[in-house]
Amino acid sequence: MLRSLYDWCIDAAGKPYAAWILGAVSFAESSFLPVPPDIMLIPMSLARPDRAWRFAALCTLTSVAGGMLGYFIGAVLYDSVGLWLIRLYGYGDKVEAFREAYAQYGALIILLKGLTPIPYKLVTIASGFAGYNFAAFVGLSLLTRGARFFAEAFLLKRYGPRARVIIEERLGFWVTSGALVLVAGVVAAFYLI
Repeated sequence: MLRSLYDWCIDAAGKPYAAWILGAVSFAESSFLPVPPDIMLIPMSLARPDRAWRFAALCTLTSVAGGMLGYFIGAVLYDSVGLWLIRLYGYGDKVEAFREAYAQYGALIILLKGLTPIPYKLVTIASGFAGYNFAAFVGLSLLTRGARFFAEAFLLKRYGPRARVIIEERLGFWVTSGALVLVAGVVAAFYLI
């Protein structure tokens, strides 16, 4: 299954609908989906290194747009949808501490959590819930999400052919490693929030 998903992403990279799917995943990840866009960005950039910068820009813009939806969920729909999403990820009892931390460290929280494997949707929803300045939230999100996706694009464009061989030889290892990093990010978020 893993190989077929990877092969599908590689094959889809040159198709007209690939960017739409990448954008949709990136948008949804910032507000409600637990799947990071990196699972598509990496194979697509490996398949089409000439489009790596475009893919990174698309991920950045759609991630920030999804973050705006997450902010809206936190600001307007927190009592229904926002609280449900926070509880779904097991953070219901940590929200007040997170809200208080925003009053003091809001910009730093957005910058750090946007770069890490900690689910970004938690930051977007909490930013809305905490009433963090919307313009600052958008600016910091562009900065941090752009840094993450463009760093990936740079590495994949520069080391793409070698990286592709290494990844394809040990795909299971790399996916397992990525999953462990993601789980570690979720666990860290649980204990840090």
